[in-house]
Amino acid sequence: MENIRNFCIIAHIDHGKSTLADRMMEMTGTVEKREMKSQLLDSMDLEREKGITIKLAPVRMRYKNVDLNLIDTPGHVDFSYEVSRSLQACEGAILVVDASQGIQAQTLSNVYLAMEQDLTIIPVLNKVDLPAADIPRVSRQVINLLGCDEKEIIHISAKTGQNVDKVLDAVVDKIPAPAGEADDPTRALIFDSYYDDYRGVILYVRVVDGRIKKGESIRMMATGANGLALEVGHLNPAMQPDPSLETGEIGYIVTNLKTTREARVGDTVTLGRYFN
Repeated sequence: MENIRNFCIIAHIDHGKSTLADRMMEMTGTVEKREMKSQLLDSMDLEREKGITIKLAPVRMRYKNVDLNLIDTPGHVDFSYEVSRSLQACEGAILVVDASQGIQAQTLSNVYLAMEQDLTIIPVLNKVDLPAADIPRVSRQVINLLGCDEKEIIHISAKTGQNVDKVLDAVVDKIPAPAGEADDPTRALIFDSYYDDYRGVILYVRVVDGRIKKGESIRMMATGANGLALEVGHLNPAMQPDPSLETGEIGYIVTNLKTTREARVGDTVTLGRYFN
């Protein structure tokens, strides 16, 4: 668990969140340059067409022997429930602010959500290479909001990749590793779920305590639904099966549930054997 960092990116719409995520995946070698289609985490066609992020695709990257689990959050005001759930799965957040536009109202509400969850916040100014960038003004806004030092703010250009390595270093150095008890009864938070025509209901979860192995029977605490973990694994950003999901990890569970109503976002997954 020492070698895990779970974090998300908070930003206003169009401040460069998905671009930063793409750059991070490229720098960590998670995806090859030739596989890069802009905005890899935005999986719905509607998202790529409109350039907005709706669903939260979690991706695992390896950097300096640490597993970085990034949850991409939607920046739109309509999706704040999704944001609050995804923040619960993290220990830290990267706050991306456009150096020409400054902090927007929607960014504020997401930052307050992150502060409520006691997340470590890493401030980042993006698009510093553009002529309209007003770094002193926007830096002051960030300092007023977070109470941080000016030198803690990382100046980047997600488009060119400038200083993105410093963001990765900050994630490793500043964001705490997950806390949890590997030997306690299994508890995992569902922060997203969707229905796949071929595979049934797929859950995106953060394992808080214990572990979930492939083939185990699972139970949703709130709905009382029982199911099987047909496959568990992580995303990079394609699905990679693993033998189990361990404490502190973020990954997916392919279930045999028939509808997402049986596995709601915010519900807790535990093991069926505790109830027999």
